[in-house]
Amino acid sequence: MTDDLAADAAHPAPSSPRPRKRLLLSLFAGFAAFAYAFDQLTKIWVTTTMVEGERIPVLPPLLHWYFIRNSGAAFSIGENVTWVFSIIMAGVSLAILFQVRKLGSAWWALALGLLLGGALGNLTDRLFREPSFAMGHVVDFIQLPNFAIFNIADSAVVSAVSIICILTLRGISLDGSRHIAAPKEKSDNA
Repeated sequence: MTDDLAADAAHPAPSSPRPRKRLLLSLFAGFAAFAYAFDQLTKIWVTTTMVEGERIPVLPPLLHWYFIRNSGAAFSIGENVTWVFSIIMAGVSLAILFQVRKLGSAWWALALGLLLGGALGNLTDRLFREPSFAMGHVVDFIQLPNFAIFNIADSAVVSAVSIICILTLRGISLDGSRHIAAPKEKSDNA
């Protein structure tokens, strides 16, 4: 029996990808749930404790809470086509869920989780806030100097996109594999 244990220790069985996949899916779901819940809870806090248009200094002059409703996208672009943003956010959410099956990296789990949570946070506003279904205005309240007023969902999306850019630049694919650039060949004249 001790010979069997020694043989097992010398040649461990290859680990199953299933537990790692479950862990990555759990990370993805956890980050998505966190971003979504944090966004929605802060929006509930803002809408129940502030009046629209109210501005509260937090760390003046750098940070203020400034409650507005945004019918458009970033910098209030596209205010008259709110329904288009609802369709885009729903499509992005579905695309993320479709890509998750390829997940092989904890960093990609973080990025896609934040991206989904942020997209769903603003989609919830678009679908269920005034003035009507799929045309709702997003609650924004974080104000920095010389910048658009935004919310936690926006922050999650921007963080996710930043992480995705870094992963892409480092050659780390969604499945966790690394793509390393081939070294340049020296010319014969050098």
